[in-house]
Amino acid sequence: MDLILLEKVKNLGNLGDKVTVKPGFGRNYLLPQGKAVPATAENLAAFEQRRAEYEAKAKGLLDAAEARKAKIDGAEVTIAANASPEGKLYGSVSPREVAEALTAKGLEADKGEIIQPEGAIRTTGEYEAFVVLHADVQAAIKVIVVAE
Repeated sequence: MDLILLEKVKNLGNLGDKVTVKPGFGRNYLLPQGKAVPATAENLAAFEQRRAEYEAKAKGLLDAAEARKAKIDGAEVTIAANASPEGKLYGSVSPREVAEALTAKGLEADKGEIIQPEGAIRTTGEYEAFVVLHADVQAAIKVIVVAE
């Protein structure tokens, strides 16, 4: 399936690139999210006419992500969870809990933006996580898990 990207997509391409993707990825993700349009002659012509508008929108999104990174980068959140005396959690700390802790601290974050490189946290301690704000912008945060 050939598509024209309307914004930068990580590991795929930049604004205006003509890419070939598997039909399911294009049909189920790129097209419904408004990240791409089918690569037809009329869509290509329409894209070229509106290229400046798309580039301005992309620059605005990047600037907004950089501003959010300045606020979030280096933030620390503490999450209290039920744990055994040895420090093993009864359950786990997922991106949802990290996003809720950031939001409670006044820093806007969505659970889909949180990346935990080690997976769900299952023991008490300090961990590093990332908040992906844009295809090019991510902020590092520290997650401290303590026993209740």
